[in-house]
Amino acid sequence: MNNKWLEWATELQSIAQAGLTFGENQYDRDRYQQIRDLSVDILHEYTDMDHNKIRDLFASETGYQTPKVDVRAAVFNEGKILLVNEKIDGKWSLPGGWADVNSTVSESAVRECFEEAGAVVKPKRIVVIHLGNRHNNHNFPFSVYKIFVECELIENRFEANTETLGSDFFSIDKLPELSTERNTLEQIKICFEAKKYDAFETIFD
Repeated sequence: MNNKWLEWATELQSIAQAGLTFGENQYDRDRYQQIRDLSVDILHEYTDMDHNKIRDLFASETGYQTPKVDVRAAVFNEGKILLVNEKIDGKWSLPGGWADVNSTVSESAVRECFEEAGAVVKPKRIVVIHLGNRHNNHNFPFSVYKIFVECELIENRFEANTETLGSDFFSIDKLPELSTERNTLEQIKICFEAKKYDAFETIFD
């Protein structure tokens, strides 16, 4: 995480959310609500987001706060890896996105490949599980687990969609500009390395 204030705001929000859930009396809950409001004020002060949007994205959940899950698919063909051109920033990433409720990791990988790249794939193994806040260019006020899944390509035919402008396969020495919020050069290199070895061990933080 690049910004210390964002880390502090995230931790304050996590403490407040747990306190609001498990606080034993109204006095305690009122104090935790004040902490949550303070975390929202910090984000508002350092970003251009308004209070209501911050509350919707950051301070509207209940229960014990846990990381969100981002699933990325590493799909290879003839020594090259599949990347999609993101509409949101014009840069390139492995097909992927937030895991849906009641959806498995493999189902998420299959869905994202098809929706973003028109690729039909079969998930094979998990290569990397990173805490995105430590490895990626994240400005999210919450923690993210990034799960990279190696997938076997069955067929591929890109179709226009709402998220990506195109897709293509790239060698490790000719990668386009990466969307580092989604994946870094380090993470893609790990996927290439894993592809070489059947006995590659999953990398954890």
